[in-house]
Amino acid sequence: MSSVSKSDIDKNFGKILRDFRIKNNLTQEQLSEKLGISLKYISRIENGNNGVKTQTLINYMNILGITPNTLYASFISEKEAAKNVEISEKMNTLSNEKKEFISSIIDLLKELD
Repeated sequence: MSSVSKSDIDKNFGKILRDFRIKNNLTQEQLSEKLGISLKYISRIENGNNGVKTQTLINYMNILGITPNTLYASFISEKEAAKNVEISEKMNTLSNEKKEFISSIIDLLKELD
């Protein structure tokens, strides 16, 4: 397994956070108001020049609808964990109705064990 640098993480997170901000039709200024952090800090995060504090990251995720798997997927190399992330990401593309259906199937499969 290759080591992941802080810089790699900062750049990856920054790109994802920027992409989701844009997807949510928010400017950096609007997001800074929602998060209660400076515009400069948001710019530095999105450019990968700054790490993001855990509390700020969680607030980003809640405001922009980002799942943990979205943030960490590219860093997961362990085979079983990567498969779990892949399945979760596929689930994210489904409607809520289909997610409920899949969840009920999983519950039934668990009862068979």
